Amino acid sequence: MKTNILFCGYSYHTQRYHSQYKTGFPAYLFRLQTEGSCEVVVRGQKKTIEKGDLLLIKPGDHYELLVSEGSNSADYHLSIEGDWADEWWNCSPKPLVSRIELDEKLLSLWRYIMIEKRRPDLSQHEELTGHLLRALCLTIERMVHETVHTYQHPYPVIRMMRYIEEYATTGFKIEDVAQHAGLSVSRTVHLFKSSVGSTIMEYAQEVRLSAAIERMKYTSLTLDQIAIDCGFGSYPYFHKVFKKRYGVPPGQYRRKDKGLPH
Repeated sequence: MKTNILFCGYSYHTQRYHSQYKTGFPAYLFRLQTEGSCEVVVRGQKKTIEKGDLLLIKPGDHYELLVSEGSNSADYHLSIEGDWADEWWNCSPKPLVSRIELDEKLLSLWRYIMIEKRRPDLSQHEELTGHLLRALCLTIERMVHETVHTYQHPYPVIRMMRYIEEYATTGFKIEDVAQHAGLSVSRTVHLFKSSVGSTIMEYAQEVRLSAAIERMKYTSLTLDQIAIDCGFGSYPYFHKVFKKRYGVPPGQYRRKDKGLPH
């Protein structure tokens, strides 16, 4: 299913700016505020959009954007249409405005699409651009879903989990997790354990083990190198943790997975 990208870009307004679509916006619009603030009018609602706010608009929605003098408003924006976009939009509720984290991975995807759209011969790169767009949409969907109050864990815990998943193999301190979540260390430790059912370091260990198994299955790296790459520090410690968790040492697990004799 094809999806057409009408435009994808970044804007920075330092002066008064006003745009409107009286007859309805012609496609889907994503707008992520990265600096300053602005006001929008959508579906008869006037809202103030601040840093971290993601605006999602569907075709036909009345849309006005108003930036006041001196607001220094910056945003990433994207407009798409097509069958896949319709299917994606309809697969789950899309709030008009969601406060999400300004995640660098999300912004990198956005910038990557912008670069691909600038290429002179777009027809040669449509498949790549399509995959990047779908990755962006699915990332946005997950981030929006995680901010909803009905999600399994409180949003600060989600922020902790994502931070741990990103840095588990390279190392972090509990103070780093607390700072990322905007909470005290004691509150961070208690909230995480009560919500997830494991400590921060236990969760990090599960992430490291998952990363190690992935490398054992799909690479030819030595077990010593896997132990280092996945944050265990040394093979003896990796061996100890792995055997305790899975009942067999890493080497035996790897041979069994690949169908090799013990």
